[in-house]
Amino acid sequence: MLMSTLMPWRSKSNDDDGASTALSRLHDEVDHLFGRFFEDAFGVTPGMTAGDMGWAPLLDVSETDDEIRVSAEIPGIDPKEFDVSVTGNVLTISGEKKEESEERKGNVYRTERRFGTFRRSITLPDNVDTEKVSADYDRGVLTVHLPKTEKATAKRIPVSASKKK
Repeated sequence: MLMSTLMPWRSKSNDDDGASTALSRLHDEVDHLFGRFFEDAFGVTPGMTAGDMGWAPLLDVSETDDEIRVSAEIPGIDPKEFDVSVTGNVLTISGEKKEESEERKGNVYRTERRFGTFRRSITLPDNVDTEKVSADYDRGVLTVHLPKTEKATAKRIPVSASKKK
Protein backbone atom coordinates (compact mmCIF):
# COMPACT_ATOMS: atom_id res chain seq x y z
CA MET A 1 0.00 0.00 0.00
CA LEU A 2 1.34 3.40 -0.92
CA MET A 3 1.81 5.92 1.89
CA SER A 4 -0.01 8.56 -0.17
CA THR A 5 -3.26 6.59 0.13
CA LEU A 6 -3.17 7.12 3.89
CA MET A 7 -2.56 10.85 3.70
CA PRO A 8 -5.42 13.35 3.32
CA TRP A 9 -5.71 14.78 -0.17
CA ARG A 10 -4.57 18.35 -0.65
CA SER A 11 -4.49 20.47 -3.76
CA LYS A 12 -1.00 21.14 -5.07
CA SER A 13 -1.66 24.37 -6.95
CA ASN A 14 1.25 26.67 -7.67
CA ASP A 15 -0.51 29.78 -6.33
CA ASP A 16 -1.15 28.23 -2.88
CA ASP A 17 1.39 29.74 -0.53
CA GLY A 18 0.13 27.87 2.53
CA ALA A 19 -1.44 30.98 4.07
CA SER A 20 -4.99 29.81 3.42
CA THR A 21 -4.21 26.43 5.00
CA ALA A 22 -2.73 28.12 8.07
CA LEU A 23 -5.77 30.41 8.37
CA SER A 24 -8.09 27.45 8.03
CA ARG A 25 -6.29 25.60 10.83
CA LEU A 26 -6.39 28.73 13.02
CA HIS A 27 -10.14 29.07 12.36
CA ASP A 28 -10.71 25.42 13.35
CA GLU A 29 -8.66 25.83 16.54
CA VAL A 30 -10.57 28.97 17.59
CA ASP A 31 -13.91 27.22 16.95
CA HIS A 32 -12.76 24.29 19.08
CA LEU A 33 -11.55 26.61 21.85
CA PHE A 34 -14.86 28.52 22.01
CA GLY A 35 -16.84 25.27 21.91
CA ARG A 36 -14.91 23.89 24.88
CA PHE A 37 -15.24 27.21 26.76
CA PHE A 38 -19.04 27.20 26.54
CA GLU A 39 -19.23 23.49 27.33
CA ASP A 40 -17.08 23.88 30.46
CA ALA A 41 -18.53 27.21 31.63
CA PHE A 42 -22.21 26.36 31.30
CA GLY A 43 -22.26 22.57 31.59
CA VAL A 44 -24.10 22.18 28.29
CA THR A 45 -22.60 20.04 25.57
CA PRO A 46 -23.05 21.77 22.23
CA GLY A 47 -25.53 20.25 19.78
CA MET A 48 -24.22 18.72 16.62
CA THR A 49 -24.81 20.28 13.26
CA ALA A 50 -25.47 18.65 9.92
CA GLY A 51 -21.76 18.67 9.16
CA ASP A 52 -20.88 16.68 12.25
CA MET A 53 -20.76 12.92 12.42
CA GLY A 54 -24.09 12.59 14.23
CA TRP A 55 -27.18 14.38 15.41
CA ALA A 56 -28.23 15.70 18.80
CA PRO A 57 -31.10 18.00 19.70
CA LEU A 58 -30.29 21.55 20.69
CA LEU A 59 -31.41 22.55 24.18
CA ASP A 60 -33.12 25.70 25.44
CA VAL A 61 -32.63 26.26 29.17
CA SER A 62 -34.70 28.84 31.06
CA GLU A 63 -35.20 29.65 34.73
CA THR A 64 -38.03 31.15 36.75
CA ASP A 65 -38.37 31.66 40.49
CA ASP A 66 -39.99 28.23 40.81
CA GLU A 67 -38.28 25.99 38.26
CA ILE A 68 -35.65 25.38 35.63
CA ARG A 69 -37.09 24.38 32.26
CA VAL A 70 -35.15 22.47 29.61
CA SER A 71 -36.68 22.18 26.14
CA ALA A 72 -35.39 20.04 23.28
CA GLU A 73 -36.70 19.90 19.73
CA ILE A 74 -37.03 16.21 18.93
CA PRO A 75 -39.52 16.09 16.05
CA GLY A 76 -40.68 12.84 14.52
CA ILE A 77 -39.62 10.63 17.41
CA ASP A 78 -42.04 8.57 19.45
CA PRO A 79 -41.70 9.51 23.16
CA LYS A 80 -41.10 5.80 23.85
CA GLU A 81 -37.85 6.11 21.87
CA PHE A 82 -36.12 8.53 24.23
CA ASP A 83 -35.22 8.55 27.91
CA VAL A 84 -35.06 11.40 30.42
CA SER A 85 -33.13 10.76 33.63
CA VAL A 86 -31.50 12.63 36.50
CA THR A 87 -28.46 11.10 38.14
CA GLY A 88 -27.01 13.16 40.96
CA ASN A 89 -27.12 16.70 39.58
CA VAL A 90 -26.96 15.75 35.87
CA LEU A 91 -30.01 15.71 33.59
CA THR A 92 -29.60 13.37 30.61
CA ILE A 93 -31.84 13.20 27.55
CA SER A 94 -31.03 10.28 25.27
CA GLY A 95 -32.76 8.32 22.57
CA GLU A 96 -32.78 6.94 19.09
CA LYS A 97 -33.98 8.66 15.96
CA LYS A 98 -35.32 6.46 13.18
CA GLU A 99 -36.60 8.09 10.03
CA GLU A 100 -37.56 6.54 6.73
CA SER A 101 -39.05 8.08 3.63
CA GLU A 102 -40.20 6.42 0.44
CA GLU A 103 -41.10 7.97 -2.89
CA ARG A 104 -42.48 6.37 -6.03
CA LYS A 105 -43.03 8.33 -9.23
CA GLY A 106 -43.54 6.32 -12.38
CA ASN A 107 -40.54 4.06 -12.73
CA VAL A 108 -38.48 6.01 -10.16
CA TYR A 109 -38.28 4.52 -6.68
CA ARG A 110 -36.40 6.16 -3.82
CA THR A 111 -36.05 5.13 -0.17
CA GLU A 112 -34.02 7.05 2.38
CA ARG A 113 -33.29 5.99 5.92
CA ARG A 114 -31.73 8.04 8.69
CA PHE A 115 -31.08 6.75 12.14
CA GLY A 116 -28.80 7.22 15.08
CA THR A 117 -28.65 7.64 18.80
CA PHE A 118 -28.27 10.90 20.68
CA ARG A 119 -27.38 11.88 24.22
CA ARG A 120 -27.37 15.34 25.80
CA SER A 121 -26.42 16.04 29.41
CA ILE A 122 -26.62 19.22 31.44
CA THR A 123 -25.31 19.87 34.94
CA LEU A 124 -28.02 21.13 37.27
CA PRO A 125 -27.62 23.57 40.15
CA ASP A 126 -27.89 22.25 43.71
CA ASN A 127 -31.33 23.79 44.33
CA VAL A 128 -33.25 21.40 41.99
CA ASP A 129 -35.67 18.96 43.62
CA THR A 130 -34.83 15.83 41.61
CA GLU A 131 -37.74 13.89 43.17
CA LYS A 132 -40.32 16.16 41.50
CA VAL A 133 -38.95 16.33 37.94
CA SER A 134 -41.57 15.96 35.20
CA ALA A 135 -41.50 15.95 31.41
CA ASP A 136 -44.00 16.39 28.60
CA TYR A 137 -43.79 16.05 24.84
CA ASP A 138 -45.96 18.20 22.59
CA ARG A 139 -45.69 18.72 18.83
CA GLY A 140 -42.07 17.59 18.64
CA VAL A 141 -40.81 19.53 21.66
CA LEU A 142 -39.75 17.76 24.85
CA THR A 143 -40.00 20.00 27.93
CA VAL A 144 -38.45 18.93 31.23
CA HIS A 145 -39.65 20.77 34.33
CA LEU A 146 -37.16 20.82 37.20
CA PRO A 147 -38.77 22.39 40.30
CA LYS A 148 -36.51 24.22 42.71
CA THR A 149 -36.26 23.26 46.36
CA GLU A 150 -37.39 25.60 49.10
CA LYS A 151 -34.91 28.42 49.24
CA ALA A 152 -32.56 28.16 52.14
CA THR A 153 -32.92 31.21 54.31
CA ALA A 154 -29.69 32.87 55.24
CA LYS A 155 -29.21 33.33 58.94
CA ARG A 156 -26.99 36.16 60.00
CA ILE A 157 -24.58 35.18 62.73
CA PRO A 158 -23.22 38.03 64.81
CA VAL A 159 -19.50 37.95 65.49
CA SER A 160 -18.32 39.30 68.78
CA ALA A 161 -14.80 40.41 69.49
CA SER A 162 -13.20 39.10 72.62
CA LYS A 163 -11.50 41.54 74.93
CA LYS A 164 -8.01 40.56 75.98
CA LYS A 165 -6.41 42.06 79.07
